[in-house]
Amino acid sequence: MIKKIILFFAMVCLCIAIAAGAAMHWMSSFIKTPAAKISKPVNFTVSSGQHLPSIAQNLKAQELISNPTAFKLYARLKKAGTRIKAGEYEMNTGMNPETILNLLISGKNKLYRFTVPEGLNMEEIAMLAQESGLCSRQQFLSLCNDIEFINQCEIPGMTLEGYLFPDTYFFSKETHCKTVIKKMVSTFNKTFTDTWKARAKEIGLSVHEVVILASIIEKETGNAKERAMISSVFHNRLKRHMRLESDPTVIYGVSDYHGRIQYKHLRRVTPYNTYQIDGLPASPIANPGAQSLKAALYPAQTDFLYFVSKNDTTHQFSTNLEDHNQAVKKYQLSQ
Repeated sequence: MIKKIILFFAMVCLCIAIAAGAAMHWMSSFIKTPAAKISKPVNFTVSSGQHLPSIAQNLKAQELISNPTAFKLYARLKKAGTRIKAGEYEMNTGMNPETILNLLISGKNKLYRFTVPEGLNMEEIAMLAQESGLCSRQQFLSLCNDIEFINQCEIPGMTLEGYLFPDTYFFSKETHCKTVIKKMVSTFNKTFTDTWKARAKEIGLSVHEVVILASIIEKETGNAKERAMISSVFHNRLKRHMRLESDPTVIYGVSDYHGRIQYKHLRRVTPYNTYQIDGLPASPIANPGAQSLKAALYPAQTDFLYFVSKNDTTHQFSTNLEDHNQAVKKYQLSQ
């Protein structure tokens, strides 16, 4: 009788072992085998708070896996059911379930290029952010004008104008608008080195004043090679207590500019109209790049006090008003 019982349990154990082996083989085959023979790209999205059964069904619907039940079982065996991260993932139907699950756990979302050219203002960058699908224009501008958020970013101004550093960034669609802005400000801080801070102090300007001046240089620059020359004009005028008389500052301070600056704009007193106020405008008028920041810190050594566009992206520089008026007559009034 005892022998029969032992034999029975042995047979049961053997059957269990065979079944377990078969299950392991089946699972091993499943996780290593792509759902499709032909590979094609798929953008797969996991929503915030989405549960494993729903994720598995979506994977099946997009031909990324062949068996949702097997995928759920595999994920639970790996204790990965609650470790899948929300976001958009770049996959293809040639990936096997093991690779797919590892990707979902990694959180390596698809990244989108976000390129911010030099010299754009907050409003223009906010529109770019909205067009890129990162955040709405309204949300972007709201944060850039939020004093509490500005203080968190440790920026001295009343807005983040001037500190949204122009560069090419990569963000996932899940990236919060705050993170996008903080990354831009962080890039500014990395660019504006301690050496530059020491140089600002040496020439008697605060970092904020350098950013203001650099933003004007950026907007006045038609030819990148002239940045240091244009900077020298503004430095020379500041030293002589002359008004900067920069058209881009006037434009920034009015809401009725439509492509051509008018006499009424020049006469209107605003915190930005450098034809009407002394010194620098109230804040930066754009977001300057590294070269304009450098030009503001290291102007060319000249005696120039004026410049006028030659209508070919370059300028005619002058040391006195008489020569400047002749240049204006030659390059502007004769057009």
